Amino acid sequence: MNTAEKIETELVPTETLTPAEIVTELDRYIIAQEEAKRAVAVAIRNRWRRLRVSPEMRDEITPKNIIMIGPTGVGKTEISRRLAKLTNAPFVKVEASKFTEVGYVGRDVESIIRDLMEISCNLVREEERAKVIEKASELAEEQLLDLLLPNSGDVEGAPGIPESGTTREKLRELLRAGKLDSRLVEVETQRQMTTHLEILGPPGMGDVEGQLKEMFSQIIPKQREKKKLNVKDAKKVLTEEAQESLIENERVTRLALRRAEQLGIVFIDEIDKICGRDGSTRGPDVSREGVQRDLLPLVEGCTVSTKYGPVRTDHILFISSGAFHFTRPSDLMPEFQGRFPIRVELKSLSAEHFERILSEPENALTKQYVALLKTEDVELSFTPDGIREIAELTQLVNEKTENIGARRLHTLLEKLLEELSFSAQEYRGKTVVINRDYVRSRLNDIVQDVDLSRFIL
Repeated sequence: MNTAEKIETELVPTETLTPAEIVTELDRYIIAQEEAKRAVAVAIRNRWRRLRVSPEMRDEITPKNIIMIGPTGVGKTEISRRLAKLTNAPFVKVEASKFTEVGYVGRDVESIIRDLMEISCNLVREEERAKVIEKASELAEEQLLDLLLPNSGDVEGAPGIPESGTTREKLRELLRAGKLDSRLVEVETQRQMTTHLEILGPPGMGDVEGQLKEMFSQIIPKQREKKKLNVKDAKKVLTEEAQESLIENERVTRLALRRAEQLGIVFIDEIDKICGRDGSTRGPDVSREGVQRDLLPLVEGCTVSTKYGPVRTDHILFISSGAFHFTRPSDLMPEFQGRFPIRVELKSLSAEHFERILSEPENALTKQYVALLKTEDVELSFTPDGIREIAELTQLVNEKTENIGARRLHTLLEKLLEELSFSAQEYRGKTVVINRDYVRSRLNDIVQDVDLSRFIL
């Protein structure tokens, strides 16, 4: 098996989640939006299928990019973020409004792919470090034994001396039992050199900037320094250094590059902010359409130079999202629209949805506050009627002011528990019940006063 075939084999997982299983996993964290969940689940499964077809057909199958349309705070970003965690794929989230057309001052769109490649490298490096952890731990242990008992390695295994009875082996047993953790040893480690290097250049030269920084970091000689550490900390430092020495950097780069190309996910938020309005081409709209023109080659498929090598974007999955309050998806350039064939609409959240958001997900806000106050020995208990009241007030405030979806829950809960969080020491050892009366006593006046709620909530 040649290198290319080996890398392809490592890219294809032996087992993966089915679309139904992906939706079930997303349901643990995100309420409602079934249509969007199904769309992304199918897109991810199709990538797994593509990697299993013949090489000739594989290159012809391109990802079906997705555009999510819906108001803020309904779960667009969360769906993509959770999806990347499920698949362990390189994932980068960017905001379209932060990029400018080439020629303007600002970030160029190719930096998206360079960021994705950096994330892919970090993912692969962590995986490779995990593979060599046992060997690295053994090497670190031998180094520590040499420090604790110099020259013992030469004596061990000498004729006439039983190996199990040597002082080194007895010391090894004590080391593994943790009985030497507090003893100080002097270890020689590599000094972390921090270089504050800023290179000014024309827009679009980010890859050259990265290469120059890499070159200068290699020119600066790596220095070693001696530190006195306890055995426990010394073992950690030596293990990390041993892991780095055991990792094959070329393999990491090759695999990371292939993973970014074949499994990478780019989430472009606020895509509606780069739409022209009513066909106007005056003012900043020129720059907006320019950003679309610059993004188009990335989505269509091009090659981007990075410090790790050229990265092709043909098979990267692009997911874009926008509220489209003042614009429509049809205001995007026709060529840009054509590269996002799958469109899903995310619905606004109701009081019933807010109630489920507060109680069902594993990371529900109510559970977070319970855990936070438990650290102060305060038992916080949310009753069903209390949660229902918070949900109804959230919907009411969203209707009266700007509709920011589930993000309003953060504001309401923080205001609701502000006094309790501030005076938690006074409630130590007590149980505080958050029921409907408690919620109304602290939030009702603010919610009813429209002018006040605009500034506070």
